[in-house]
Amino acid sequence: MTTAEREHDLVLYGATGFVGRLVAAHLAEHAPPTARIALAGRSRARLAEVRSALPAAAGAWPLVVADAHDPQSLAALAGGARVVVTTVGPYARHGLALVEACARAGTHYADLTGEVLFVREAADRFDAVARGSGARLVHACGYDSVPSDLGVLLLHRRSAADDAGTLTEARLVATARGGFSGGTVESMRGVVAEALRSPDARRVLADPFSLSPDRAAETSVPQPSDAPPPRRGPGGRWTAPFLMASFNSRVVRRSNALQGWAYGRSLRYGEVMGVGRGARGAAAALGVTAARGLLPAAMAFPPTRVLLDRALPAPGTGPSEETRAQGWFRMQTDAITTSGRRYRAVAAAQGDPGYAATAVMIGEAGLALALDRDRLPDRAGSLTPATGLGDALVDRLRAAGHTYDVVELRPTPAGRGR
Repeated sequence: MTTAEREHDLVLYGATGFVGRLVAAHLAEHAPPTARIALAGRSRARLAEVRSALPAAAGAWPLVVADAHDPQSLAALAGGARVVVTTVGPYARHGLALVEACARAGTHYADLTGEVLFVREAADRFDAVARGSGARLVHACGYDSVPSDLGVLLLHRRSAADDAGTLTEARLVATARGGFSGGTVESMRGVVAEALRSPDARRVLADPFSLSPDRAAETSVPQPSDAPPPRRGPGGRWTAPFLMASFNSRVVRRSNALQGWAYGRSLRYGEVMGVGRGARGAAAALGVTAARGLLPAAMAFPPTRVLLDRALPAPGTGPSEETRAQGWFRMQTDAITTSGRRYRAVAAAQGDPGYAATAVMIGEAGLALALDRDRLPDRAGSLTPATGLGDALVDRLRAAGHTYDVVELRPTPAGRGR
Protein backbone atom coordinates (compact mmCIF):
# COMPACT_ATOMS: atom_id res chain seq x y z
CA MET A 1 0.00 0.00 0.00
CA THR A 2 1.43 3.41 -0.94
CA THR A 3 1.12 6.32 1.47
CA ALA A 4 -1.43 7.95 -0.86
CA GLU A 5 -3.70 4.91 -0.45
CA ARG A 6 -3.63 4.86 3.34
CA GLU A 7 -6.72 5.29 5.47
CA HIS A 8 -5.59 8.43 7.31
CA ASP A 9 -3.77 11.54 6.15
CA LEU A 10 -2.72 12.40 9.70
CA VAL A 11 -2.93 10.55 12.99
CA LEU A 12 -2.41 12.48 16.23
CA TYR A 13 -0.85 10.10 18.76
CA GLY A 14 -1.15 11.18 22.38
CA ALA A 15 -4.43 13.01 21.80
CA THR A 16 -5.61 12.42 25.38
CA GLY A 17 -2.64 14.24 26.97
CA PHE A 18 -2.66 17.92 27.90
CA VAL A 19 -0.72 19.13 24.85
CA GLY A 20 -2.34 16.47 22.65
CA ARG A 21 -5.77 17.93 23.36
CA LEU A 22 -4.55 21.39 22.37
CA VAL A 23 -3.15 20.04 19.11
CA ALA A 24 -6.39 18.18 18.41
CA ALA A 25 -8.35 21.39 18.94
CA HIS A 26 -6.06 23.28 16.56
CA LEU A 27 -6.48 20.62 13.88
CA ALA A 28 -10.25 20.57 14.32
CA GLU A 29 -10.40 24.33 13.87
CA HIS A 30 -7.86 24.77 11.06
CA ALA A 31 -7.46 21.59 9.01
CA PRO A 32 -9.33 21.57 5.69
CA PRO A 33 -12.56 19.51 5.72
CA THR A 34 -11.06 17.04 3.25
CA ALA A 35 -8.16 16.12 5.56
CA ARG A 36 -8.57 12.60 6.92
CA ILE A 37 -7.53 12.93 10.56
CA ALA A 38 -7.62 10.33 13.34
CA LEU A 39 -6.92 10.44 17.08
CA ALA A 40 -4.73 7.79 18.68
CA GLY A 41 -3.83 6.71 22.20
CA ARG A 42 -4.02 3.85 24.67
CA SER A 43 -7.68 4.20 25.68
CA ARG A 44 -10.58 4.26 23.23
CA ALA A 45 -12.88 5.63 25.92
CA ARG A 46 -10.60 8.56 26.67
CA LEU A 47 -10.10 9.23 22.96
CA ALA A 48 -13.88 9.34 22.52
CA GLU A 49 -14.08 11.81 25.41
CA VAL A 50 -11.50 14.07 23.76
CA ARG A 51 -13.28 13.88 20.41
CA SER A 52 -16.64 14.77 21.97
CA ALA A 53 -15.17 18.00 23.36
CA LEU A 54 -13.75 19.15 20.01
CA PRO A 55 -15.50 21.33 17.42
CA ALA A 56 -18.05 19.63 15.20
CA ALA A 57 -15.53 19.15 12.39
CA ALA A 58 -13.91 16.39 14.47
CA GLY A 59 -17.12 14.51 15.18
CA ALA A 60 -16.42 11.72 12.70
CA TRP A 61 -12.68 11.41 13.23
CA PRO A 62 -11.69 7.74 13.65
CA LEU A 63 -10.11 6.52 16.90
CA VAL A 64 -6.99 4.33 16.83
CA VAL A 65 -5.82 2.40 19.88
CA ALA A 66 -2.04 2.01 20.15
CA ASP A 67 0.49 1.67 22.96
CA ALA A 68 4.00 3.14 22.95
CA HIS A 69 5.43 -0.16 24.16
CA ASP A 70 3.46 -2.46 21.84
CA PRO A 71 5.40 -2.59 18.53
CA GLN A 72 2.61 -4.45 16.76
CA SER A 73 0.05 -1.74 17.53
CA LEU A 74 2.53 0.97 16.48
CA ALA A 75 3.24 -0.83 13.20
CA ALA A 76 -0.50 -0.89 12.50
CA LEU A 77 -0.78 2.79 13.42
CA ALA A 78 2.09 3.82 11.13
CA GLY A 79 0.95 1.53 8.33
CA GLY A 80 -2.48 3.16 8.18
CA ALA A 81 -1.29 6.77 8.12
CA ARG A 82 0.57 9.07 5.77
CA VAL A 83 1.70 11.20 8.74
CA VAL A 84 1.95 10.54 12.48
CA VAL A 85 2.21 13.48 14.89
CA THR A 86 3.17 12.46 18.42
CA THR A 87 3.03 14.36 21.71
CA VAL A 88 3.92 11.31 23.83
CA GLY A 89 7.06 11.99 25.84
CA PRO A 90 9.55 11.80 27.35
CA TYR A 91 10.60 10.53 23.96
CA ALA A 92 13.71 8.64 25.07
CA ARG A 93 11.41 6.53 27.24
CA HIS A 94 8.33 6.29 25.04
CA GLY A 95 9.27 7.34 21.50
CA LEU A 96 11.83 5.13 19.76
CA ALA A 97 9.46 2.31 18.84
CA LEU A 98 7.15 4.76 17.05
CA VAL A 99 10.08 6.32 15.18
CA GLU A 100 11.07 2.84 14.02
CA ALA A 101 7.53 1.97 12.95
CA CYS A 102 7.23 5.15 10.87
CA ALA A 103 10.70 4.76 9.36
CA ARG A 104 9.95 1.21 8.24
CA ALA A 105 6.47 2.05 6.92
CA GLY A 106 7.58 5.11 4.96
CA THR A 107 5.30 7.25 7.15
CA HIS A 108 6.18 10.88 7.81
CA TYR A 109 6.58 11.74 11.49
CA ALA A 110 6.71 14.85 13.71
CA ASP A 111 7.34 15.19 17.45
CA LEU A 112 7.90 17.75 20.22
CA THR A 113 11.13 16.42 21.65
CA GLY A 114 13.71 18.61 23.31
CA GLU A 115 15.97 15.65 24.14
CA VAL A 116 19.43 15.52 22.54
CA LEU A 117 20.01 11.89 23.50
CA PHE A 118 16.73 10.78 21.91
CA VAL A 119 17.37 12.59 18.61
CA ARG A 120 20.91 11.21 18.47
CA GLU A 121 19.74 7.62 19.03
CA ALA A 122 16.81 7.96 16.62
CA ALA A 123 19.14 9.25 13.91
CA ASP A 124 21.76 6.57 14.52
CA ARG A 125 19.24 3.76 14.40
CA PHE A 126 16.63 4.86 11.87
CA ASP A 127 17.98 7.60 9.57
CA ALA A 128 19.14 5.12 6.92
CA VAL A 129 15.88 3.14 7.21
CA ALA A 130 13.82 6.29 6.72
CA ARG A 131 15.88 7.43 3.76
CA GLY A 132 15.28 4.05 2.17
CA SER A 133 11.52 4.19 2.73
CA GLY A 134 11.15 7.92 1.97
CA ALA A 135 9.92 8.82 5.46
CA ARG A 136 10.59 12.29 6.83
CA LEU A 137 11.27 11.99 10.57
CA VAL A 138 11.02 15.60 11.74
CA HIS A 139 12.02 16.15 15.35
CA ALA A 140 11.59 19.25 17.54
CA CYS A 141 8.43 20.70 15.97
CA GLY A 142 7.39 22.92 18.90
CA TYR A 143 8.83 25.93 20.71
CA ASP A 144 11.88 23.66 20.81
CA SER A 145 13.11 24.21 18.10
CA VAL A 146 10.92 25.68 15.36
CA PRO A 147 11.55 29.43 15.99
CA SER A 148 15.30 28.92 16.35
CA ASP A 149 15.64 26.64 13.36
CA LEU A 150 13.42 28.57 10.95
CA GLY A 151 14.90 31.90 12.04
CA VAL A 152 18.41 30.86 11.00
CA LEU A 153 17.08 29.33 7.79
CA LEU A 154 15.49 32.67 6.88
CA LEU A 155 18.69 34.56 7.74
CA HIS A 156 20.60 32.27 5.39
CA ARG A 157 18.02 32.71 2.62
CA ARG A 158 18.06 36.51 2.90
CA SER A 159 21.86 36.84 2.99
CA ALA A 160 22.19 34.47 0.04
CA ALA A 161 19.58 36.42 -1.95
CA ASP A 162 21.50 39.63 -1.22
CA ASP A 163 24.82 38.02 -2.24
CA ALA A 164 26.07 38.99 1.21
CA GLY A 165 28.04 35.82 1.87
CA THR A 166 27.47 33.08 4.42
CA LEU A 167 26.78 33.50 8.12
CA THR A 168 29.70 33.73 10.53
CA GLU A 169 27.93 34.64 13.78
CA ALA A 170 24.31 34.27 14.87
CA ARG A 171 23.00 34.95 18.37
CA LEU A 172 19.42 34.44 19.49
CA VAL A 173 17.86 36.31 22.40
CA ALA A 174 14.67 34.67 23.67
CA THR A 175 12.00 36.53 25.63
CA ALA A 176 8.71 34.98 26.61
CA ARG A 177 5.82 34.83 29.02
CA GLY A 178 4.50 31.39 29.76
CA GLY A 179 4.26 28.40 32.03
CA PHE A 180 6.80 25.65 32.60
CA SER A 181 5.78 22.36 31.01
CA GLY A 182 5.46 19.24 33.16
CA GLY A 183 6.58 17.25 30.15
CA THR A 184 9.74 19.34 29.86
CA VAL A 185 10.47 18.73 33.54
CA GLU A 186 10.04 14.99 33.10
CA SER A 187 12.34 14.99 30.06
CA MET A 188 14.98 16.87 32.05
CA ARG A 189 14.75 14.27 34.81
CA GLY A 190 15.38 11.55 32.27
CA VAL A 191 18.37 13.33 30.74
CA VAL A 192 19.93 13.95 34.16
CA ALA A 193 19.46 10.31 35.14
CA GLU A 194 21.02 9.05 31.91
CA ALA A 195 23.95 11.45 32.22
CA LEU A 196 24.63 10.19 35.73
CA ARG A 197 24.54 6.60 34.53
CA SER A 198 26.45 6.82 31.25
CA PRO A 199 29.79 8.46 30.36
CA ASP A 200 28.80 8.18 26.69
CA ALA A 201 25.66 10.20 27.37
CA ARG A 202 27.70 12.88 29.11
CA ARG A 203 30.01 13.11 26.09
CA VAL A 204 27.07 13.51 23.71
CA LEU A 205 25.46 16.18 25.88
CA ALA A 206 28.72 18.15 26.11
CA ASP A 207 29.46 18.09 22.37
CA PRO A 208 28.14 21.20 20.54
CA PHE A 209 27.93 19.14 17.33
CA SER A 210 26.37 16.06 18.92
CA LEU A 211 23.49 15.98 16.40
CA SER A 212 25.64 16.45 13.32
CA PRO A 213 25.21 13.81 10.59
CA ASP A 214 28.98 13.99 9.99
CA ARG A 215 30.78 14.89 13.19
CA ALA A 216 34.27 14.51 11.71
CA ALA A 217 33.55 17.14 9.06
CA GLU A 218 32.46 19.84 11.50
CA THR A 219 34.41 23.03 12.08
CA SER A 220 37.00 23.36 14.80
CA VAL A 221 35.83 26.94 15.44
CA PRO A 222 34.72 27.12 19.10
CA GLN A 223 30.99 27.50 19.64
CA PRO A 224 29.36 29.85 22.16
CA SER A 225 28.72 28.44 25.62
CA ASP A 226 25.25 27.04 26.34
CA ALA A 227 25.50 28.61 29.81
CA PRO A 228 27.23 31.99 29.44
CA PRO A 229 27.54 34.36 32.41
CA PRO A 230 25.07 37.23 32.82
CA ARG A 231 25.76 40.03 30.37
CA ARG A 232 24.55 43.59 29.94
CA GLY A 233 23.95 44.23 26.27
CA PRO A 234 23.04 47.21 24.07
CA GLY A 235 20.33 49.39 25.58
CA GLY A 236 21.03 48.06 29.07
CA ARG A 237 19.21 44.75 28.60
CA TRP A 238 20.57 41.85 30.61
CA THR A 239 20.81 38.31 29.30
CA ALA A 240 21.16 34.98 31.06
CA PRO A 241 21.43 31.32 30.01
CA PHE A 242 18.44 30.01 28.04
CA LEU A 243 17.33 26.60 29.26
CA MET A 244 16.84 25.13 25.79
CA ALA A 245 19.99 26.56 24.18
CA SER A 246 21.81 23.25 24.59
CA PHE A 247 19.13 21.57 22.46
CA ASN A 248 18.13 24.28 19.99
CA SER A 249 21.72 25.10 19.06
CA ARG A 250 22.43 21.48 18.15
CA VAL A 251 19.29 21.32 16.01
CA VAL A 252 20.39 24.45 14.12
CA ARG A 253 23.87 22.97 13.60
CA ARG A 254 22.33 19.72 12.33
CA SER A 255 20.24 21.74 9.86
CA ASN A 256 23.37 23.47 8.62
CA ALA A 257 25.23 20.18 8.13
CA LEU A 258 22.29 18.44 6.43
CA GLN A 259 22.30 21.26 3.85
CA GLY A 260 26.01 20.91 3.15
CA TRP A 261 26.90 23.68 5.63
CA ALA A 262 25.08 26.18 3.44
CA TYR A 263 24.66 28.62 6.36
CA GLY A 264 28.43 28.82 6.76
CA ARG A 265 31.13 26.24 7.36
CA SER A 266 32.42 28.15 10.41
CA LEU A 267 29.14 29.52 11.76
CA ARG A 268 29.13 30.26 15.50
CA TYR A 269 25.58 29.97 16.85
CA GLY A 270 24.36 30.58 20.40
CA GLU A 271 21.23 31.39 22.37
CA VAL A 272 20.53 33.39 25.55
CA MET A 273 17.46 34.66 27.36
CA GLY A 274 16.59 38.33 27.75
CA VAL A 275 15.57 39.14 31.34
CA GLY A 276 15.13 42.91 31.56
CA ARG A 277 17.01 46.14 32.17
CA GLY A 278 18.56 47.96 35.08
CA ALA A 279 19.07 46.61 38.58
CA ARG A 280 16.04 44.37 38.33
CA GLY A 281 17.33 42.85 35.11
CA ALA A 282 20.76 42.27 36.65
CA ALA A 283 19.21 40.48 39.63
CA ALA A 284 17.06 38.36 37.34
CA ALA A 285 20.08 37.42 35.24
CA LEU A 286 22.00 36.32 38.32
CA GLY A 287 19.03 34.31 39.57
CA VAL A 288 18.47 32.55 36.26
CA THR A 289 22.16 31.75 35.93
CA ALA A 290 22.25 30.23 39.42
CA ALA A 291 19.10 28.20 38.79
CA ARG A 292 20.46 26.95 35.46
CA GLY A 293 23.52 25.59 37.23
CA LEU A 294 21.75 24.17 40.29
CA LEU A 295 18.68 22.54 38.73
CA PRO A 296 20.42 19.45 37.24
CA ALA A 297 22.27 18.87 40.52
CA ALA A 298 19.04 19.21 42.48
CA MET A 299 17.34 16.69 40.20
CA ALA A 300 20.21 14.25 40.74
CA PHE A 301 20.26 14.48 44.56
CA PRO A 302 17.42 12.41 46.12
CA PRO A 303 16.42 14.79 48.98
CA THR A 304 16.21 17.86 46.73
CA ARG A 305 14.61 15.80 43.95
CA VAL A 306 11.68 15.03 46.27
CA LEU A 307 11.22 18.74 46.96
CA LEU A 308 11.37 19.59 43.25
CA ASP A 309 8.80 16.90 42.47
CA ARG A 310 6.40 18.70 44.79
CA ALA A 311 7.13 22.16 43.45
CA LEU A 312 7.44 21.62 39.68
CA PRO A 313 4.49 20.81 37.38
CA ALA A 314 3.70 17.13 36.89
CA PRO A 315 3.61 15.45 33.45
CA GLY A 316 0.24 15.84 31.77
CA THR A 317 -0.60 19.09 33.54
CA GLY A 318 -0.57 22.65 32.26
CA PRO A 319 -1.79 26.20 32.73
CA SER A 320 -5.37 27.40 32.43
CA GLU A 321 -6.88 28.60 29.17
CA GLU A 322 -6.66 32.20 30.37
CA THR A 323 -2.98 31.84 31.27
CA ARG A 324 -2.21 30.20 27.92
CA ALA A 325 -3.93 33.03 26.06
CA GLN A 326 -1.93 35.69 27.94
CA GLY A 327 1.42 34.13 27.05
CA TRP A 328 3.71 35.14 24.20
CA PHE A 329 7.23 34.70 22.86
CA ARG A 330 9.72 36.67 20.80
CA MET A 331 13.00 35.23 19.54
CA GLN A 332 15.39 37.72 17.94
CA THR A 333 18.43 36.37 16.07
CA ASP A 334 21.15 38.79 14.97
CA ALA A 335 23.64 37.56 12.40
CA ILE A 336 26.81 38.74 10.69
CA THR A 337 27.89 37.53 7.26
CA THR A 338 31.29 37.02 5.70
CA SER A 339 30.85 40.34 3.88
CA GLY A 340 30.24 42.17 7.16
CA ARG A 341 26.54 42.81 6.54
CA ARG A 342 24.18 42.35 9.47
CA TYR A 343 20.69 40.88 9.55
CA ARG A 344 18.01 40.27 12.16
CA ALA A 345 15.37 37.55 12.18
CA VAL A 346 12.35 37.76 14.47
CA ALA A 347 10.08 34.82 15.30
CA ALA A 348 7.16 35.73 17.55
CA ALA A 349 3.61 34.79 18.46
CA GLN A 350 0.88 35.28 21.00
CA GLY A 351 0.01 32.36 23.28
CA ASP A 352 1.97 30.46 25.89
CA PRO A 353 5.04 29.24 23.98
CA GLY A 354 5.11 25.73 25.47
CA TYR A 355 1.40 25.09 25.03
CA ALA A 356 -0.74 27.37 22.85
CA ALA A 357 1.99 28.38 20.39
CA THR A 358 3.50 24.89 20.37
CA ALA A 359 0.13 23.35 19.49
CA VAL A 360 0.00 25.61 16.43
CA MET A 361 3.58 24.75 15.44
CA ILE A 362 3.26 20.98 15.54
CA GLY A 363 -0.28 21.04 14.19
CA GLU A 364 0.85 23.01 11.15
CA ALA A 365 3.95 20.82 10.82
CA GLY A 366 1.73 17.76 10.60
CA LEU A 367 -0.55 19.40 8.04
CA ALA A 368 2.44 20.46 5.98
CA LEU A 369 3.75 16.88 5.92
CA ALA A 370 0.31 15.56 4.97
CA LEU A 371 -0.91 18.18 2.50
CA ASP A 372 2.07 20.14 1.14
CA ARG A 373 4.08 17.33 -0.44
CA ASP A 374 5.07 19.34 -3.50
CA ARG A 375 6.44 22.20 -1.37
CA LEU A 376 8.55 20.18 1.06
CA PRO A 377 12.34 19.89 0.76
CA ASP A 378 13.36 16.89 -1.33
CA ARG A 379 14.83 15.03 1.61
CA ALA A 380 14.07 12.00 3.79
CA GLY A 381 15.55 10.55 6.97
CA SER A 382 16.11 12.05 10.42
CA LEU A 383 15.39 15.74 9.87
CA THR A 384 14.86 19.11 11.53
CA PRO A 385 12.04 21.63 10.97
CA ALA A 386 14.25 23.63 8.57
CA THR A 387 15.36 20.61 6.52
CA GLY A 388 12.15 18.58 6.65
CA LEU A 389 9.55 21.34 6.30
CA GLY A 390 11.27 24.61 5.37
CA ASP A 391 9.18 27.24 3.57
CA ALA A 392 6.00 25.16 3.79
CA LEU A 393 6.01 25.50 7.58
CA VAL A 394 7.10 29.15 7.51
CA ASP A 395 4.16 30.03 5.28
CA ARG A 396 1.70 28.01 7.37
CA LEU A 397 2.82 29.64 10.61
CA ARG A 398 2.61 33.11 9.09
CA ALA A 399 -0.93 32.31 7.95
CA ALA A 400 -1.71 31.18 11.52
CA GLY A 401 -0.65 34.59 12.87
CA HIS A 402 2.97 33.90 13.85
CA THR A 403 5.70 36.32 12.84
CA TYR A 404 8.74 35.19 10.82
CA ASP A 405 10.55 38.22 9.44
CA VAL A 406 14.10 39.15 8.40
CA VAL A 407 15.51 42.66 7.97
CA GLU A 408 18.96 43.98 7.21
CA LEU A 409 20.46 46.12 9.97
CA ARG A 410 21.90 49.27 8.46
CA PRO A 411 25.06 50.82 9.94
CA THR A 412 24.35 53.44 12.58
CA PRO A 413 26.35 56.60 13.32
CA ALA A 414 29.37 56.07 15.58
CA GLY A 415 28.51 55.93 19.26
CA ARG A 416 24.87 55.03 18.75
CA GLY A 417 23.38 51.56 19.27
CA ARG A 418 20.93 49.79 17.04
